[in-house]
Amino acid sequence: MDKQCLCDLVKEQEPQIVAICQKYADKPGSLITILNDVQEFFGYLPIQVQEIIARETGIPLSEIYGVATFYARFSLEPTGKHKISVCLGTACYVKGSQSLLDAFKRALNIDVGETTEDGQFTLEATRCIGACGLAPVTTVDEEVYGNAKTDDIAKILSQYTEGGIN
Repeated sequence: MDKQCLCDLVKEQEPQIVAICQKYADKPGSLITILNDVQEFFGYLPIQVQEIIARETGIPLSEIYGVATFYARFSLEPTGKHKISVCLGTACYVKGSQSLLDAFKRALNIDVGETTEDGQFTLEATRCIGACGLAPVTTVDEEVYGNAKTDDIAKILSQYTEGGIN
Protein backbone atom coordinates (compact mmCIF):
# COMPACT_ATOMS: atom_id res chain seq x y z
CA MET A 1 0.00 0.00 0.00
CA ASP A 2 1.45 3.34 -0.92
CA LYS A 3 1.84 6.09 1.65
CA GLN A 4 -1.03 8.20 0.27
CA CYS A 5 -3.47 5.30 0.39
CA LEU A 6 -2.39 4.49 3.95
CA CYS A 7 -2.87 8.12 5.03
CA ASP A 8 -6.36 8.14 3.49
CA LEU A 9 -7.22 4.84 5.19
CA VAL A 10 -5.97 6.08 8.57
CA LYS A 11 -7.94 9.30 8.19
CA GLU A 12 -11.06 7.33 7.29
CA GLN A 13 -10.64 5.00 10.29
CA GLU A 14 -9.54 7.70 12.75
CA PRO A 15 -12.93 8.06 14.53
CA GLN A 16 -12.91 4.37 15.45
CA ILE A 17 -9.28 4.54 16.63
CA VAL A 18 -10.14 7.59 18.75
CA ALA A 19 -13.16 5.75 20.19
CA ILE A 20 -10.94 2.84 21.24
CA CYS A 21 -8.55 5.23 22.99
CA GLN A 22 -11.43 7.03 24.74
CA LYS A 23 -12.85 3.71 25.91
CA TYR A 24 -9.76 3.29 28.12
CA ALA A 25 -9.15 6.96 28.94
CA ASP A 26 -9.78 6.55 32.67
CA LYS A 27 -7.86 3.29 33.02
CA PRO A 28 -4.18 3.74 33.88
CA GLY A 29 -1.79 1.23 32.35
CA SER A 30 -4.09 0.44 29.44
CA LEU A 31 -1.61 1.03 26.59
CA ILE A 32 -1.23 -2.67 25.72
CA THR A 33 -5.01 -3.09 25.73
CA ILE A 34 -5.40 -0.05 23.47
CA LEU A 35 -2.72 -1.29 21.07
CA ASN A 36 -4.32 -4.73 21.00
CA ASP A 37 -7.81 -3.37 20.30
CA VAL A 38 -6.55 -0.94 17.67
CA GLN A 39 -4.56 -3.68 15.95
CA GLU A 40 -7.62 -5.95 16.01
CA PHE A 41 -9.60 -3.17 14.34
CA PHE A 42 -7.02 -1.75 11.91
CA GLY A 43 -4.99 -4.91 11.30
CA TYR A 44 -1.60 -3.51 12.29
CA LEU A 45 -0.01 -0.46 13.93
CA PRO A 46 1.59 1.87 11.36
CA ILE A 47 3.23 5.03 12.69
CA GLN A 48 0.25 7.15 11.61
CA VAL A 49 -2.01 5.08 13.86
CA GLN A 50 0.48 5.27 16.72
CA GLU A 51 0.46 9.08 16.35
CA ILE A 52 -3.32 9.13 16.84
CA ILE A 53 -2.98 6.94 19.93
CA ALA A 54 -0.27 9.25 21.31
CA ARG A 55 -2.41 12.33 20.70
CA GLU A 56 -5.51 10.77 22.27
CA THR A 57 -3.83 9.20 25.31
CA GLY A 58 -1.10 11.72 26.03
CA ILE A 59 1.42 8.86 26.02
CA PRO A 60 4.63 9.82 24.20
CA LEU A 61 4.95 8.33 20.71
CA SER A 62 8.36 6.93 21.68
CA GLU A 63 6.75 4.90 24.49
CA ILE A 64 3.98 3.62 22.21
CA TYR A 65 6.53 2.65 19.55
CA GLY A 66 8.69 0.98 22.20
CA VAL A 67 5.81 -1.19 23.42
CA ALA A 68 4.61 -1.95 19.87
CA THR A 69 8.07 -3.12 18.83
CA PHE A 70 8.90 -4.96 22.06
CA TYR A 71 5.97 -7.37 22.01
CA ALA A 72 5.85 -9.89 19.17
CA ARG A 73 2.04 -9.72 19.30
CA PHE A 74 2.08 -6.34 17.59
CA SER A 75 2.87 -5.68 13.96
CA LEU A 76 3.98 -2.44 12.32
CA GLU A 77 3.42 -3.93 8.86
CA PRO A 78 0.25 -5.31 7.30
CA THR A 79 -0.20 -9.02 7.88
CA GLY A 80 -1.98 -11.62 5.84
CA LYS A 81 -5.51 -12.79 6.36
CA HIS A 82 -4.05 -16.02 7.74
CA LYS A 83 -0.97 -16.24 9.95
CA ILE A 84 1.15 -19.36 9.58
CA SER A 85 3.52 -20.04 12.46
CA VAL A 86 6.08 -22.83 12.43
CA CYS A 87 7.49 -23.77 15.83
CA LEU A 88 11.28 -23.88 15.96
CA GLY A 89 11.46 -24.85 19.64
CA THR A 90 13.86 -27.66 20.50
CA ALA A 91 11.43 -30.59 20.22
CA CYS A 92 9.97 -29.34 16.95
CA TYR A 93 13.37 -28.47 15.52
CA VAL A 94 14.77 -31.91 16.31
CA LYS A 95 11.76 -33.47 14.55
CA GLY A 96 12.23 -31.43 11.37
CA SER A 97 10.43 -28.12 11.73
CA GLN A 98 13.17 -26.25 9.84
CA SER A 99 12.38 -28.38 6.76
CA LEU A 100 8.72 -27.59 7.30
CA LEU A 101 9.44 -23.87 7.48
CA ASP A 102 11.59 -24.03 4.34
CA ALA A 103 8.80 -25.87 2.50
CA PHE A 104 6.27 -23.19 3.50
CA LYS A 105 8.68 -20.52 2.25
CA ARG A 106 8.92 -22.28 -1.11
CA ALA A 107 5.19 -22.95 -1.38
CA LEU A 108 4.26 -19.35 -0.57
CA ASN A 109 7.26 -17.75 -2.28
CA ILE A 110 7.94 -15.58 0.78
CA ASP A 111 10.43 -15.48 3.63
CA VAL A 112 9.80 -15.46 7.37
CA GLY A 113 8.13 -12.21 8.39
CA GLU A 114 6.71 -11.58 4.92
CA THR A 115 3.20 -11.62 3.52
CA THR A 116 2.12 -13.10 0.21
CA GLU A 117 1.35 -10.61 -2.55
CA ASP A 118 -2.34 -11.48 -2.44
CA GLY A 119 -2.44 -10.69 1.30
CA GLN A 120 -3.61 -14.18 2.22
CA PHE A 121 -0.69 -15.50 4.29
CA THR A 122 2.00 -14.19 6.63
CA LEU A 123 4.75 -16.63 7.60
CA GLU A 124 6.34 -16.62 11.05
CA ALA A 125 8.90 -18.71 12.88
CA THR A 126 8.02 -19.07 16.55
CA ARG A 127 9.55 -20.64 19.60
CA CYS A 128 7.90 -23.31 21.72
CA ILE A 129 4.12 -23.16 21.66
CA GLY A 130 3.76 -25.84 24.33
CA ALA A 131 2.69 -28.70 22.07
CA CYS A 132 5.96 -30.64 22.17
CA GLY A 133 4.21 -34.01 22.13
CA LEU A 134 2.86 -33.13 18.67
CA ALA A 135 6.23 -32.02 17.27
CA PRO A 136 6.80 -30.68 14.74
CA VAL A 137 3.93 -28.24 15.05
CA THR A 138 2.65 -25.47 12.83
CA THR A 139 -0.38 -23.28 13.36
CA VAL A 140 -2.56 -21.43 10.91
CA ASP A 141 -4.45 -18.74 12.78
CA GLU A 142 -5.63 -20.69 15.86
CA GLU A 143 -5.65 -24.14 14.23
CA VAL A 144 -2.83 -26.47 15.37
CA TYR A 145 -1.31 -29.01 12.98
CA GLY A 146 0.75 -31.56 14.87
CA ASN A 147 3.19 -34.15 13.54
CA ALA A 148 3.29 -32.01 10.40
CA LYS A 149 5.27 -33.11 7.38
CA THR A 150 6.36 -31.20 4.31
CA ASP A 151 3.93 -33.36 2.30
CA ASP A 152 1.07 -31.87 4.36
CA ILE A 153 1.69 -28.28 3.30
CA ALA A 154 -0.39 -28.25 0.10
CA LYS A 155 -3.34 -29.79 1.96
CA ILE A 156 -3.01 -27.33 4.85
CA LEU A 157 -2.81 -24.31 2.52
CA SER A 158 -5.75 -25.51 0.42
CA GLN A 159 -7.99 -25.26 3.50
CA TYR A 160 -7.39 -21.51 3.58
CA THR A 161 -7.56 -20.68 -0.12
CA GLU A 162 -10.26 -20.69 -2.77
CA GLY A 163 -12.91 -23.21 -1.82
CA GLY A 164 -11.45 -23.51 1.68
CA ILE A 165 -11.88 -21.53 4.88
CA ASN A 166 -10.82 -18.14 3.52
